[in-house]
Amino acid sequence: MTGLRSLRATAGEGGRAAAAGDQRRRSATRARRAAVAAGVAAAMLAGAALVAAALPQPAAAQAARTPLPVLAPARTGSRCVEPPELMRRLHMQLLRHQRDLTVHAGERGSKYRLQGCIDCHASAATGSVAAAPTDFCVGCHAYAAVRIDCFECHNPKAAPLALAKGQR
Repeated sequence: MTGLRSLRATAGEGGRAAAAGDQRRRSATRARRAAVAAGVAAAMLAGAALVAAALPQPAAAQAARTPLPVLAPARTGSRCVEPPELMRRLHMQLLRHQRDLTVHAGERGSKYRLQGCIDCHASAATGSVAAAPTDFCVGCHAYAAVRIDCFECHNPKAAPLALAKGQR
């Protein structure tokens, strides 16, 4: 009889252990479901925010937005090599690609060369893109809180001929 009792006790403990294991699995499943639901809710809120940002804003809402940087205008009569929206996002990739072509393949004179940007965007007051807070490169990079190190090696001043052409 002692053996039968110990078997029953062991079976009872095993049953309790199995029930505890089932409880842990259910808790983990609930936690995973809650995490997925929170992720879905966050994604839906982010999507709604993107849609709201794309909608036209009333004048009062526009006035409340963060002010854009004040920049020196580009040379008159010139047109950028790409649309401004593309250049705002991808100018560094385009310049890096051109740098690689120039350094590794010896190709010069592309439309994405840094000197072309400088010649067009240099300030009439300073003749540079990096001398004053309102100069083109410095103004945008300060606004975006991005460190600009191009001009540690490159000259930020426009070529004299480009300055003479750009009557502003």
